Amino acid sequence: MPSITGRTKKQAQPYLSDNQESACDIEINVSRERIEKAAKEHPELNEDDWEYMLTGGDFYRALLKFDGIMLHASCLVLDGKAYAFSADSGIGKTTHTRLWLEKHKNAYILNDDKPAIRLIDGRVYACGTPWSGSVDCSVPKLVVLKAICFLSRAEKNSIKKADTKSAVFNIFSQTVRKLGEKDMDNLFEILNTIFEKVELYELECNMSRDAVDTAEAVLINNN
Repeated sequence: MPSITGRTKKQAQPYLSDNQESACDIEINVSRERIEKAAKEHPELNEDDWEYMLTGGDFYRALLKFDGIMLHASCLVLDGKAYAFSADSGIGKTTHTRLWLEKHKNAYILNDDKPAIRLIDGRVYACGTPWSGSVDCSVPKLVVLKAICFLSRAEKNSIKKADTKSAVFNIFSQTVRKLGEKDMDNLFEILNTIFEKVELYELECNMSRDAVDTAEAVLINNN
């Protein structure tokens, strides 16, 4: 992405390769005209915001060709395994994962907004990406993904296995949806494998330490 600027350029720095001679698998080139057009049509966001969004969208569509998807989630790593907490903006996924960090000093955030989920040699991995939200909390690593947990707000904390129907709905509401027929077929194939290999849960929670205890009892301690 030689022409990127501002926020996108800053957040991409940890992911740049020192080997400039090898061919890249994915090349993103969002034109200035495309950015200006989007900003003109939607002036509530500035050009820097649109560059960030357009490059991210192009990357994740290209990622489908490499058995990967984008998931809107805050993804943490604990004891060498990744756990993705996904929800609509404003629900509190970042707040929830911060509570995990307070409890577990050896835990860290892999990506706080848009981790990539990839199938590699029969395993499912969560991956850091430059598209890591306004806080820019991300690490350029691949970590085996153990579980995806869909959050919703509630006064009482509870967690249960997600059924397939609700999991499909939740995944589609938190990933790229404007796809052509071929890309949509690829997405369904990837999701089928993810559903087979990764634990899926629904967590109703408040923003207290007890919510972490409730989730941890099922995500970690029961396994």
